[in-house]
Amino acid sequence: MDNPLNLLIAANQNFYEALASGDYDLMQRIWSDADDVTCIHPGWGPVAGREAVMRSWETILENPPQITCSEPRGYVSGGSAYVIVYENLGEGRLIATNLFRLEADEWKMIHHQAGIARPTPSPESAAKTRMH
Repeated sequence: MDNPLNLLIAANQNFYEALASGDYDLMQRIWSDADDVTCIHPGWGPVAGREAVMRSWETILENPPQITCSEPRGYVSGGSAYVIVYENLGEGRLIATNLFRLEADEWKMIHHQAGIARPTPSPESAAKTRMH
């Protein structure tokens, strides 16, 4: 069997491929079929329940964002896992947490939340900050 962390990172990458390409069918396959899924899109309130979450993605995927993810860090604990990742949107950058649950040997998304990320300091500014 493949390493659970590698499978988690691959599932997370599939989510961003669906998002960037506007692939609603893939997005549906990534998410758990259970009704306890939730999502918080930037600037939105919480969206709860499989039907409502999928409707929110259907709306977003009508005009898919030009998005890539970077620096994914995954954490696995038994049948639950999460990935913290940066979402790159042109000049903008968000930070997201994606929660997954192991269902029939597949990582299925159960929660996504993204918000504005603070700019990453350059090495020069980080060094100046440490000197004070």
